[in-house]
Amino acid sequence: MNLSRLDLNLVVALRALLEERNVTRAGQRVGLSQPAMSAALARLRRHFDDDLLARVGGHYELTALGQVLLDRTATAYDVLERLFASQADFDPVSESREFKLIASDYAVAVFGTELARVVHEEAPGIRLRFTQPPTTIVDDTATLLSTTDGLLMPHGVVSDFPATDLYQDRWVFLVAHDHPRVDDRLTRQDLARLPWVTYQRTYDAPAVRQLGMLGVEPRVEVSVDSFQLLPLLVAGTRRIALIQARLAHLMAPLAAVRVVEPPYEAVPLQEAMWWHPVHTHDAAHIWLRETAARVGRRMTDAHDEPAPS
Repeated sequence: MNLSRLDLNLVVALRALLEERNVTRAGQRVGLSQPAMSAALARLRRHFDDDLLARVGGHYELTALGQVLLDRTATAYDVLERLFASQADFDPVSESREFKLIASDYAVAVFGTELARVVHEEAPGIRLRFTQPPTTIVDDTATLLSTTDGLLMPHGVVSDFPATDLYQDRWVFLVAHDHPRVDDRLTRQDLARLPWVTYQRTYDAPAVRQLGMLGVEPRVEVSVDSFQLLPLLVAGTRRIALIQARLAHLMAPLAAVRVVEPPYEAVPLQEAMWWHPVHTHDAAHIWLRETAARVGRRMTDAHDEPAPS
């Protein structure tokens, strides 16, 4: 494919046509007349050798290829938008823009809140938007990173992309304050016989893999798509939960739970910010990465994790 022979404006038209499924509305969306948008659709049909939009009764529906192109076009549009928004210089005091960061609720609670505070103080025109990682994060990391400014994720889940380390954490267990079978410590036998609450995604994969290597098969009673809900689902039950120490101590006062150390040397957790190489030399992105790294260093230097309760 020779990109020099393509009109990249057609990406804008294609996205509008596929999402609106109506030539007139698509033209209004991008500021083109109905004849001009019809001409763009004709060019796209010739290029793809496909109708893309097929009339069914009184409306249009996407063809099979049109359906495939729907998500791909949105991704390409986002990449082009970010590419041409790149800057040689960036002044955080005067600039106004939004950074999109993909992060679990754990990362937002422990790190994102502090990052947002620093950005609020130092860059009043900068907005941060945190979104949950999709389930396709491992399978399609490149596409995910190409449409966002950064991914907050510990080492051991994704690889082969640039990253800057932020802070360290460790894994601990939560049990109810009045747990009838656990005093101040857990045994490996406890891990096998007691019911579990687990985070149902894969971001704690290194810790889960370690349990398997130790011969522990968690008896999962409840799984949830939020680290912050783990303490509430442990309180008042016989359940246990594996959770990051920083979040455990942050959430423990909100639920009748206590922190218990693992009965083994748990794999450490190194949180990092990952990005797509297209952002590496962008001045605004460099500022974002440096600010994130500085916040991470402050967290590490503060030694702000209290002793287990």
